[in-house]
Amino acid sequence: MTNTFLIKNAYLTLISLLFISCNNENEPLTTSTPSAKGIIDNITILGGSKNESAQSVKKTIDGGFVILGYTQSLDQDVTDKQDESYDYWVLKYNAQNQLEWSKTYGGSQDDRGNEIIQTQDGGYAIIGYSTSNNEDVSENQGSLDYWVAKLDIAGTITWQKSFGYSGADTGTTIIQTNDGGYLISGVLDVTASEGEGNLRNIQARHAGGDYWAIKLNPSGELQWSRYFGGNFTDTPYGIVQTEDNGFIMVGSSDSSDVDINNNKGTYDFWVVKITNTGTLLWEKNFGGTEIDEARSITPTNDGNYIIAGDTRSNNTDVSTNNGAADLWLVKINPLGELIWEQNYGGTGFDVARDIKLTQDGGFLVSGSSRSADGDVTTNKGQNDAWVIKTNSSGNLMWQQTIGGSDIDFSYGVAELIDGTVVVVGESNSNDGDITVNKGFTDLLLIKIK
Repeated sequence: MTNTFLIKNAYLTLISLLFISCNNENEPLTTSTPSAKGIIDNITILGGSKNESAQSVKKTIDGGFVILGYTQSLDQDVTDKQDESYDYWVLKYNAQNQLEWSKTYGGSQDDRGNEIIQTQDGGYAIIGYSTSNNEDVSENQGSLDYWVAKLDIAGTITWQKSFGYSGADTGTTIIQTNDGGYLISGVLDVTASEGEGNLRNIQARHAGGDYWAIKLNPSGELQWSRYFGGNFTDTPYGIVQTEDNGFIMVGSSDSSDVDINNNKGTYDFWVVKITNTGTLLWEKNFGGTEIDEARSITPTNDGNYIIAGDTRSNNTDVSTNNGAADLWLVKINPLGELIWEQNYGGTGFDVARDIKLTQDGGFLVSGSSRSADGDVTTNKGQNDAWVIKTNSSGNLMWQQTIGGSDIDFSYGVAELIDGTVVVVGESNSNDGDITVNKGFTDLLLIKIK
């Protein structure tokens, strides 16, 4: 066996291990690099003369990152659209913060992306909703359908699927599963589907919007679908696969019947554990008597889970409240039992939209803030994009608000391989931290060192 052969195989093994460790941001991390100190490094505005927004960002194997959102424009930074309908918009950056490619996807109607992941083959999968049935979108069953597409590493569609019925069925989140397939979820309009969309036997009647989980094989073919909820509004926003190959879904619910047994008051964090075939194992509500909405979940390094969202309550599960609404973190064990909860914010409205486990075992949370007190040092005007970093115990390490005098939001957050933090969202401002506005709402991209 030659030295060249050994070196080549060692190199391939290293690359393979690096891909596995970087591919799934939901996996607990075992390595540590210096984490960001909370210093804003760069703010970029992207878009055209209409409306743009970024909803999701993920680190990529090459040290860069990829963004999914949507665009309405035909000019400036948007170069491949045919009309002013909304399309999915994907932007791929390398480790040097250089844009490698930018592509739009959809049809001639309203198509908006919600989440992107990098897949095991180095490509990407995207999900959101579509009202189109032409161009990239092969079919539409009604008002809004889940639309999921698999892209290769260069952003070319390899397959795409629509799922839905006659109502508003909105895809919100996607993960690649341990078997190489996918679990997608979002809202099913059960009233409009007249109960269709469920491959489990149910006796009780559902209505309104339910959590709708769909399992796909690696080629995007349907394996099973299940919906969960009650007779009001139940909206999922996050999924993780668990060590037993089941899944935990989190979101919000204001139901108190059918699958939901312990509503605390109006909307709660609603957490659902299912098996790998979609059987409901347990469900939990967290919150108080006001509105509490979960938006994201991530595993922790100690085998538990952190859920991020916001709360307007100050009773029951919520120990305190700083103002109108606080960013709220809830830590649970694999059985859904509460370990600790912690809120962050000031006297205004402060919310979370995404959470990621960091390489040092802490957490990054992105959202927005209208406060200028409490945990929030400054407000630039109306809603600011807001990013916080906590340690593994939930203690606040640093926070940053970014914005101008108009409305600015952050939605997705990611920590890159080198420890840099990337935050994405949307901006309406053209002052303060935002040096330009290209249209109505622009895509907002923030890098923090």
